[in-house]
Amino acid sequence: MTRTTSQRRRRLGRAVAIGAAAALALAGCGDKSDSDGTQSAGGLTIQPLVQVDLDGKEVPAADTSAAADPAGDGKAECAPQTIAYAGPLTGPNANLGLNIVRGVKLALDEHNKANADCQVAVKEFDTEGNPQKATQVIPTIINDPSIVGLIGPTFSGESKATGQVLSDAGMLALSPSATNVELTTNGWKTFFRGLGNDGVQGPAVANYLLETGKYKQICVVADNTDYGVGLAATLTETLGSVADPSCAVNVKEGDKDFSAAVSKLSAASPDAIYYAGYYAEAAPFVQQLRSGGVTATFISDDGTKDVEFVRQAGDASKDAVLSCPCGPAPDEFAEAYKEHSGFDAGTYSTEGYDLATIVLKGIAAGKTSRADMVEYVRNYQGQGLAREYQWGPTGELTKALIWMYEVK
Repeated sequence: MTRTTSQRRRRLGRAVAIGAAAALALAGCGDKSDSDGTQSAGGLTIQPLVQVDLDGKEVPAADTSAAADPAGDGKAECAPQTIAYAGPLTGPNANLGLNIVRGVKLALDEHNKANADCQVAVKEFDTEGNPQKATQVIPTIINDPSIVGLIGPTFSGESKATGQVLSDAGMLALSPSATNVELTTNGWKTFFRGLGNDGVQGPAVANYLLETGKYKQICVVADNTDYGVGLAATLTETLGSVADPSCAVNVKEGDKDFSAAVSKLSAASPDAIYYAGYYAEAAPFVQQLRSGGVTATFISDDGTKDVEFVRQAGDASKDAVLSCPCGPAPDEFAEAYKEHSGFDAGTYSTEGYDLATIVLKGIAAGKTSRADMVEYVRNYQGQGLAREYQWGPTGELTKALIWMYEVK
């Protein structure tokens, strides 16, 4: 892609508002990409409904006309630099990580083609989204002196397991997707979250559901990951009496047989079932719910919001309501992403792109030591494709919103 092409795409992308008209679904191997820009699996698409605030109130989509361009002014000069990505590239929820790293690579490609005198590479490290594997991978990143900063870790569990060692090493950990609230309460000095946390997502989704007036009884189901447990807790607290404790269910990551849960939920006959977890379990779970005659609305989160959920669950995913701190990808970004990677943009693709762009801007500004890069991000403020990025003292964004989606 030439610099002219990159500039054209940026101009076009800025003219396209992020909104429901974008109707973007999530990325995955072999996705169908329709002429109107939607991505689908088996004819079903994940379509944006509305962006909401903490109170569940609608918030208009942001204007991204000033979104940072990784190409910059094309005049950057630096010795060859390296950043790292750490997250799932294989494993049951690999697609969530692949979405990110493809966004990172697109940003690097646009930067490198525009800046011949400042070339930046990415080293990829596969954690499978597993905390134990992450603890084996992260020391390799820390001990590689060529790496100036890290995009990741990706999941909350692996972030929790490695945050302190990354902080002690002074290594920037810029996560595009880890949403557990407690991650920013540990005193880590180098962890920055690139999207809203579950302390925003849980209450925002709960308040949105309450605002609709459709749901009088919701059964909350949580997996046993840090992500699922934390999100279920914040949602349940906000739902209050609408979250029926008598039909709350706990499941485990890796479960495939949900017959006991289906039996309990069938007996409860709720208006909706909320699942806090990832698509690898959400897909067979919703299939078994429908096979068991449970017709309650299926509601889930960003861990489920992936085209693989739709592909694996098939028709059982129809009408599912999903939330995400991530917004729909603008049309022209989606086009560039598809052309570059061969895959459709999905959950966290824009976050991967935006966060890599911030690191690239830091490198272009001469911040090529780990300490300088951490300080650059700490003091950064700027618009991205997904949102405005500015962090408070704990590494939380100063402003975060949630998008609601529906499978249709």
